[in-house]
Amino acid sequence: MKLSVVIVSYNVRYYLEQCLASVMKATEGMDCEVIVVDNDSTDGTLDYLKQRIPEDVIFIESNHNLGFARANNIAIRQSQGEYVLLLNPDTFVGEQSIRQVVDFMDAHPKAGGAGVMMHNSDGTLAMESRRGLPTPWVSLQKMLGFSERYYMKHLSWDEPGRIDVMSGAFCMLRRKALDELGLLDEDFFMYGEDIDLSYRITQGGYENWYVPAPIVHYKGESTQKSSYRYVHVFYQAMLIFFRKHYGHLSFLVTAPIKAAIYLRALIALVMMLYWRMRQSLGFIDEVDQQTRFVFVGSPEMLDQCRELARRKGLLAEFHGSVPSLADVNNYIIVYDVVRFGFGNVIKMAAQQQHGLCLIGTYSTQTRILITPKEIIK
Repeated sequence: MKLSVVIVSYNVRYYLEQCLASVMKATEGMDCEVIVVDNDSTDGTLDYLKQRIPEDVIFIESNHNLGFARANNIAIRQSQGEYVLLLNPDTFVGEQSIRQVVDFMDAHPKAGGAGVMMHNSDGTLAMESRRGLPTPWVSLQKMLGFSERYYMKHLSWDEPGRIDVMSGAFCMLRRKALDELGLLDEDFFMYGEDIDLSYRITQGGYENWYVPAPIVHYKGESTQKSSYRYVHVFYQAMLIFFRKHYGHLSFLVTAPIKAAIYLRALIALVMMLYWRMRQSLGFIDEVDQQTRFVFVGSPEMLDQCRELARRKGLLAEFHGSVPSLADVNNYIIVYDVVRFGFGNVIKMAAQQQHGLCLIGTYSTQTRILITPKEIIK
C-alpha cells in the first residue's frame, strides 16, 4: 500500500467530515487507507460520521483522550502504507496536494518527512509551514520577538526547500524512517511531538522538506487555545523537548531558556486573566459586530444558502463569482466546495483581500456552513 492517512479527532465532527471529503478527493485512484482515531469525543462524532462517509474508512474508538502522540502511534502501528500522513481534522487539502507530496517523496529517497504550504483561516500563509530547529539560541530569539530564523523566512514559498521542523497539522512520513527512528514520543500529550520527531529524523540521517502543496488549517478548532490547560500543555511540551535534547548543556545556557519559557507561560496566563476580567466587568462588548456573509457558488448552492440565511437571520449577499468588496470588515466569504473544489477554494481565498476576509465553505451535499468561528446548519 502506498499511503496511510491518519487523523486524530476530538469533538470536531463537522470539520472532520469536511477534512475527510477533501482527503477522499485528493486520494482518488491511489492505493490508500484512511484511519480516524477518535479520542473519546462527546459530540457524537462516530455515530454521525459512520452514516455519512465511505465504509472503507477505518475507525479506532478510544474510551479515553489519549493525546495526539499516543493516538497517532496506535494508528501508525495498524497502518500499512509506505508513507504515513498525519493530518489534523481541522484542515482541508487541495485535490492535488497529497499526490504532489507523495510524488516528491518518491523522487527524494533521503526525505524522511515533508510538510506543506499551509494557509490560515483568512487565506494568508501560515508561518509554521517552515520552521527551524528551536535550539537554545533560536528559541531565545523567538521568545524575544525575532522570528526570522525560526520561521525560515529566507526560503521561497513557491519551491521545495529543506526545513528543520514539520508541522503536525500535515506531516507526511516515510515508513522506513519511522521503523528506524521510532514513532512519536508519548511524553508529549499535545504540541512539541512534531518538533521532536522532526529533530530525530534529521539526526537519523534523513531530511525534512517543505513542499508547496496547499492546504487550509483552521488552527485551534481541535483545541481550546484560550484555556488554562492549553497554556500548561503547550509550555510543558517546550520544557520536555528542551530537557530531552539540550538538558546536557551548561547551566549557564539552560537556565535563561527555562526562565524564558516559564516567563512566557506566566505572561500568557496573566493576559488571559486580564481579558477575562475586563469582559466580566463589562469593558469588552461580548457581542461583536454582526458578521457579513458573501455566498459564492452554483445556483443550487445559492438557493440553499438563501434559505439558510433567512432561517438563521444572517446578513448575507449572494454571487456566482467572488465580487470586489470595498469594505472587508467582518466578512466571511463562503465558497461552494462542490462547484469549485477544495484546491480552487484555497487559491481564491489566498487571492482575496490580502487576508482580510475569513474563509467559509458550504457543500450542497451536507448542507452545512463551516467557518473558522462557528458551524451553521
